[in-house]
Amino acid sequence: MNLKEFASRLELSQTTVSRALSGYPEVKQATRERVLKAALEYGYRPNTSALGLATGRVGAIGIVLKGGGEFGPHTSEFMGGLGGRLQQEEIDILVSTVESQEAELTTYRRLAASKRVDAVILHSPFRDDPRIALLNSLRLPFIVHGRTNYAGNFGWLDIDNFGAVRQATRHLIDIGHRRIALLNGYRGRIFAEHRQEGYQAALSERGIAIDPALTGNSEFTDEMGFRLMQGFLKLDRKPTAVVAGSMMSALGAMRAIRIAGMKVGEDISLIAHDDVFPYISPDHLVPTLSTTRSSIRAAGARIGEMVLELLQGTPAETLREVWPVELVIRNSTAAARTS
Repeated sequence: MNLKEFASRLELSQTTVSRALSGYPEVKQATRERVLKAALEYGYRPNTSALGLATGRVGAIGIVLKGGGEFGPHTSEFMGGLGGRLQQEEIDILVSTVESQEAELTTYRRLAASKRVDAVILHSPFRDDPRIALLNSLRLPFIVHGRTNYAGNFGWLDIDNFGAVRQATRHLIDIGHRRIALLNGYRGRIFAEHRQEGYQAALSERGIAIDPALTGNSEFTDEMGFRLMQGFLKLDRKPTAVVAGSMMSALGAMRAIRIAGMKVGEDISLIAHDDVFPYISPDHLVPTLSTTRSSIRAAGARIGEMVLELLQGTPAETLREVWPVELVIRNSTAAARTS
């Protein structure tokens, strides 16, 4: 059964049926329920091309990734959540890869001109992100994974990175640590800036001097966590505790600590941020790893939901959420040694 036949049986226009199936808010609830019930009864599934002609949508969401460095486990988990939610509505994801910010901006212009996507998802934003201004000027709907300082009507989802790292650092201070290192992401990224601010706020609140030598910025990989931790261990005044920005960098830090002949949870305490990877459980590490915890897959699924709400007419400025982050204490943290 095609759209014309289905609409004829219901004595409705094809546009009304398409909009009812797509969740447009201007369709009356009684009409929407009638259409959905009939679709189940007749086993009707809308043809994507026909639906696009009736609604003006193409059934795809775009995301632009920069270089090979953004194809790590964090991206995989996020895309898993996003894709799972969009698949329920038979919406595809169009992924573009670029090597520079200029190329990324060009890609957004091309997507807007070609009308190949209904909206895009912008990730890893900067404080003053030029991509926001461009997408607004192109009138291409978008949701941001993270926050920026850019003023405008757009939706976003973020976790409380500031609060998470401040809470983790405070806990380490409470159990006697004063030399606390931070394995952070690249400066300029809003999440890394918020984590840096949370770390510094916790130290300042307790009157502890901030030592720039105890902060490292890089990719969240095992290798970079290993290298940065080795650098911390070469300092004359070594850290007694570390806050790691991800489970991946925490694994590298643990390896460097072991190679140095030290023990995590005894000689050095460690807290990591856990994005809840299915293949790395902090409960299964030795020692079990204390973490701040927030699922990046769940964030991907929620952003998919937010994109759908945006396309159905929900005002962008109402689609803004900050998720709290839970601190889970396990065996990798212990009181600082008085010696």
